Amino acid sequence: MTKVAFLGMGVMGYPMAGHLAAAGHDVTVYNRTESKAAQWPREHLGSARPTPREAAAGQRIVFACVGNDDDLRAVCLGENGAFAGMDPGALFVDHTTVSPTVTGELAAAAQAAGLRYVDAPISGGQAGAENGVLTVMCGGTKADFDEAAPVIDAYAKKCRLIGPVGAGQQSKMLNQICIAGLVQGLSEAVALGQKLDLDMEAVLDVISSGAAQSWQMENRGKTMVADEFEFGFAVDWMRKDLGICLDEAKANGMTLPVTALVDQFYGDVQKMGGGRWDTSSLIRRLTRG
Repeated sequence: MTKVAFLGMGVMGYPMAGHLAAAGHDVTVYNRTESKAAQWPREHLGSARPTPREAAAGQRIVFACVGNDDDLRAVCLGENGAFAGMDPGALFVDHTTVSPTVTGELAAAAQAAGLRYVDAPISGGQAGAENGVLTVMCGGTKADFDEAAPVIDAYAKKCRLIGPVGAGQQSKMLNQICIAGLVQGLSEAVALGQKLDLDMEAVLDVISSGAAQSWQMENRGKTMVADEFEFGFAVDWMRKDLGICLDEAKANGMTLPVTALVDQFYGDVQKMGGGRWDTSSLIRRLTRG
């Protein structure tokens, strides 16, 4: 058993904290909307606290999974932030997808406070969090990773150390770039198949057994054919992530032409009112545009 805190009870953090409790860890949670934090102990063994500082006090590891750079700063820094409550030597593990800038900033702040820091963004979406099969990409020291990994295993199917602090976020950028290109290709294929009056469930069934197979095809193909998108990883969050990718590429003297184009396409989906639709809703540009 490890004493841990989990900051952020969104669609990802809520079930992830639940898996920690189910694995026997002593879990304390915090959420900006207190009603959501209060609900969690009614469903799981554990407790809730009204501030990140109080949730983090006395914990060996503090996990966070919030929305963006500013949200992460808010739960870490300041008088009521987690860093102010953590004991010297405690470990902070960030599962949020954020910019390399804020990762470097907060890792430095943690070090100055005598704390340890691992950036550990996740992939697998809400279903992966609920089923405890997330993929976790970590940046930090080997010793810190070795301490965090057995606890992370409660909700992960794969957890790997990539390099020093920041390497996790850089890996997540590559993950999102790959997803964006795949979803656009899948959208074009499904839309054309529907225009040709093909049985797209049959088509996807057969081509998913060949070289075209992907997670997106297996998990989003049927719902794309059915025009169902009220679930999953929101377009708004994907645009946030792709913005991080494009900014980092620019800072390194690179262009990402396909990523930039798909980001614009997601902007079109937002204009259609689809900011909260799943990322597979790219197809609606082709079928409703």
